[in-house]
Amino acid sequence: MKGIDMAEVLNYDIEDLETDEQQLFEHWKVEVDMGQTPVRIDKFLAEKNPYQSRNRIQQAADSGFIHVNDKPVKSNYKVRPGDVITLMLDRPKHDTSIVAEDIPLDIVYEDDALMVINKQAGMVVHPGAGNFTGTLINAVAWHLKDLESFDANDPEVGLVHRIDKDTSGLLVVAKTADAKSALGKQFFNKTTHRSYNALVWGNLIDDEGTIEGNIARDPKNRLRMKVFSPDSGIGKNAVTHYRVIERFGYTTLVECILETGRTHQIRAHMKHIGHPLFADATYGGEQVLRGQRSSTYKAFIQNCFKLCPRQALHAKTLGFVHPLTGRQMDFDSEWPDDFSQLIAKWRGYISGTTQDTFAE
Repeated sequence: MKGIDMAEVLNYDIEDLETDEQQLFEHWKVEVDMGQTPVRIDKFLAEKNPYQSRNRIQQAADSGFIHVNDKPVKSNYKVRPGDVITLMLDRPKHDTSIVAEDIPLDIVYEDDALMVINKQAGMVVHPGAGNFTGTLINAVAWHLKDLESFDANDPEVGLVHRIDKDTSGLLVVAKTADAKSALGKQFFNKTTHRSYNALVWGNLIDDEGTIEGNIARDPKNRLRMKVFSPDSGIGKNAVTHYRVIERFGYTTLVECILETGRTHQIRAHMKHIGHPLFADATYGGEQVLRGQRSSTYKAFIQNCFKLCPRQALHAKTLGFVHPLTGRQMDFDSEWPDDFSQLIAKWRGYISGTTQDTFAE
C-alpha cells in the first residue's frame, strides 16, 4: 500500500478555511500495492488503520461510502493489486460542547428530516477556536432544543456541507442520522446541485467556461488556498463551471456551479484565472483592479466596498434528493441586501457610460 491520505483536520483558528465539506467527514484514499493478495476490503482497511473498527468500516460500506476505482462496493469485496480505494466516515464527537443560543435563522424549508437555511454573511457555521459562540450550529441547537432526537454535539447529525463565514446563502442541515448519511452520500457522489452568484473583477472573455485545478493551502499564506495543476499531485481535484449573467465593463456577474466542494473553491479558482471576487480581501479583490484612474471612479469603487464589505459571493441555489421521500428538492434564494445593492450600483454606473469607457 502506498499510503493513506487522511483529510487534514480542520484548523478552526483560521476560520476562513472552513468550507470543504470533506472536513465534516474523515476521508481516506488508499492505493493498493501491486503485490497485494486478495482480501476482504473491510479486513484490509481495518488492518491498515487500527484506529477504525471493522464494524465501523462495514457500516460505511453498507451506506455506500466505500468506493473502489470510483464505484461503490460492499464490505466483502476482495481488494486487488492497483485498486484505488476511497472511504468516508463521520468524524468523532466534537471536543467542544455546542451550546444552544437564541440567534435568528432564515429557515426556508424544514421537515422531520432536515432544514434548509439561508445563512447571512458574517456568520461562522460551526464553533471552533476563536468562534465558540454565535455560529449557525449554535442557532440550530436552539431552534431544535425541544427535539429529543437531535444532539448538536453528535457528528451523526447536523451540518452536511459548509459555506464560508462571509459568504451568504443556502445550506442543508440534517436532523437525523439517516438523513445525514443519505445527504452525505449525495455530496460524496457529486449528485447534488449547487450554484453561486459572484461579482468578479474584470470582463471575462468567454460567456461560459470550466476551471479545473487542484486546490491546496497556499504555502506562502495559510489564510488562503492556491490552485495547482491537476497532474501536480498537490491538493484535491476541484472543478468549477461558470456562466456570465451580466457584464459591467470592469466587473462581471457570474453564476458558478460546483462539481466539487473544496475550501474557497470559487474564490481560489476565479483568482487563478485573473478574476478575483470583488471585495475579497483574502484574494486581493479589495483593491481597485480594473477601471479608470479618476478620483470619481475610485470614489465609486470605495462606495461599493462600503455597501458590500465582504467577498461578493452568494450560495443561490441548492438541489438534492430528499433522504426520506426520494423527491427532488430544489431551492432558490434572493440576494441579501448588500449584494443586491452592490449589483444595483454597478448597473447604475454602466447605464451612464459607453462601451468605449471600458477600454483598459
